[in-house]
Amino acid sequence: MPFTIHGLPVSQGIAIGHVHLVSHAMLEVNHYHVAAKYLPEEVERLNEAVATVRGELVGLKAATAGGQPHSEVGAFVDLQLMMLADPMLVDAARVLINERRCNAEWALVQQMELVVEQFEQIEDPYLRERKADVVQVVERVVKVLLGHPGHLPPKRRDGLGTIIVAHDLSPADTIGFRDHNIGGFVTDVGGPTSHTAIVARSLRIPAVVGLHHIRQLVEEDELLIIDGTRGVVIVAPDERIVEEYRLRRSELELERSKLNRLKDTPATTLDGEDVDLLANIEGPKDLNQVKAVNADGVGLYRTEFLFIGRDALPDEDEQYEAYRTVLKSLPGKPVTIRTFDVGADKALNGVGTRFEPNPALGLRAVRYSLAEPQMFLTQLRALLRASVHGRLQIMIPMLAHAHEIDQSLQLIAKAKAELDAEGLKYDPRVEIGGMIEVPAAALALGMFIRRLSFLSIGTNDLIQYTLAIDRSDEAVVHLYDPLHPAVLKLIAGTIQAGARFGLPVSVCGEMAGDPAYTLLLLGMGLRNFSMHPGHILEIKRQVLRADLNELAPRVQRILKMDEQAKVREAVMRLAG
Repeated sequence: MPFTIHGLPVSQGIAIGHVHLVSHAMLEVNHYHVAAKYLPEEVERLNEAVATVRGELVGLKAATAGGQPHSEVGAFVDLQLMMLADPMLVDAARVLINERRCNAEWALVQQMELVVEQFEQIEDPYLRERKADVVQVVERVVKVLLGHPGHLPPKRRDGLGTIIVAHDLSPADTIGFRDHNIGGFVTDVGGPTSHTAIVARSLRIPAVVGLHHIRQLVEEDELLIIDGTRGVVIVAPDERIVEEYRLRRSELELERSKLNRLKDTPATTLDGEDVDLLANIEGPKDLNQVKAVNADGVGLYRTEFLFIGRDALPDEDEQYEAYRTVLKSLPGKPVTIRTFDVGADKALNGVGTRFEPNPALGLRAVRYSLAEPQMFLTQLRALLRASVHGRLQIMIPMLAHAHEIDQSLQLIAKAKAELDAEGLKYDPRVEIGGMIEVPAAALALGMFIRRLSFLSIGTNDLIQYTLAIDRSDEAVVHLYDPLHPAVLKLIAGTIQAGARFGLPVSVCGEMAGDPAYTLLLLGMGLRNFSMHPGHILEIKRQVLRADLNELAPRVQRILKMDEQAKVREAVMRLAG
């Protein structure tokens, strides 16, 4: 009998196919002590397993090199290779074998648990989820040690794809699956920034995550439907349901084809208002996606991806090259680069030893930058030097206090003075802006308006801090609500204050890329949206349908509501 399970939709589209179950991490390993005379052999056994996995990952990386759409996958493999070389993991496991006579599997899993514990203290949700890389790379080594390599699903001949059902998926898994007619991914765990989510979006494969016990509810080869737009998984559908979803899939493919025709159409509302649709990127590797949809520029370049997962920080020249590449690739278009947004100092090389009782409220973003002024100054110098190659805007994350703005501006002035003294060029017109991510900032905009040239609302963190919800905590994630009246009032207040004082305001959080909220944000007065490049054409379609004269009064009525259910109902009516 068919039944339905709901999870988190992380990659749009519909997939119909048969289940292939992927075994869960084999980390419940035997614990035993090795006789002293066999310790060198045990260390060598670990070394050989690590070398095998390293070779597999290098091979997989090479396999991704020729395909730009898989660049994010390649980056994840790079990250796992670095973790495999991290002294905290394998070197420390060798020490455990020699000093405590642990067997290799036990030693490695012990070290993995220590490293994972350190990752869990990191506040940033994206960085915290990188603990999955540690688990996945260790799982791969343990499987080699135990002699249980994984197996790939056979290619089907019935025209249906294969649905991968797993507890979680590593980037290496996804590369191995790509030539096997994979229709979609569903997993027990994960969120919007998990590997499965990011890789699925990169490969344009439907995916639903956070299904908790899906592996226990389905059987190998069972028929499954994934609705990656609604977060629905249908197990054992009958023929009537399958036909319905085949029709829906055809409609979606047709819609996607129509959207591509909007690539060169200006984003202008029915009443003639121009709207800028910008892209969020993580580095030069994302430029092809930006150009594919002809984005109006970059509204958020997350520079922290230059810093994480490496032993040594990027120097000024390396940063300059990364920023210059993006600016030169988008001539005449604005590129807003955010200074690094990290949560704790050790997160920069993948492991953190600094204990923070509550990292969400700890040393992160601009607080971290100001605590490490030399590191901040190096980035500012690199940014300013790159400014001669395009239209650069520098954005400071998570500002809340006037002195944080003043100190940041003083360091920018210092960087300019140093460049002047060295005879190095920069664009003196570079604008400096700030992110509105905490309620304190949204409620005290005067200090921002007096000191900065533009603002950008990071809705993900603003919602999290307004509602006191850790959006990566499955126990409370259902309370994370972009339509909470308090959240809407803060967003609308920021947009309207910007308009009143002639200060450009954009939204660069997830809300900007969700078509359910486009008309709401337009009605608040927003004219600058920044989102994943893959969402731009769909948001453009919403803009083209919008009549601002008709929207504005309806949105003002919504902003006066104080019941979430009524707000949601009104926003649904607004979106049609």
